[in-house]
Amino acid sequence: MRIGELATRTGVTTRLIRYYEQQDLLTADRADNGYRTYTEADVERVERVAGLVQAGIPTRLVKVLLDAEDAADREDPTCPREVAEQLATELVGVQARIDCLTRSRDSIRRFLTATQHEVLLREAQEPAAVAV
Repeated sequence: MRIGELATRTGVTTRLIRYYEQQDLLTADRADNGYRTYTEADVERVERVAGLVQAGIPTRLVKVLLDAEDAADREDPTCPREVAEQLATELVGVQARIDCLTRSRDSIRRFLTATQHEVLLREAQEPAAVAV
């Protein structure tokens, strides 16, 4: 598939996909005409990268994490202590963001309940109906 289809399927802009390539987070093959081509595995990779970035993880650490995951898939995974320390530090930040989001969620729930809008909580939790 070409970059436009990858962008559509992942919800990530073509510009951001090119940025991921520049940061060595994604590698595209090139067709004879010079166009980038991508596989189904690239769809999963872009979604994974985008999710990590949206979670607040800097791209330099996304690269470290993905490299560590790729190494773990091999029979003899290794992780230098420096890399493990970077990831452990980032984990503290991720947990702090989760805690903050949890408090925000709970506060919103309490407010909606106190203002007698609990029905909105149920509606927000129900999956949207899919038109066919």
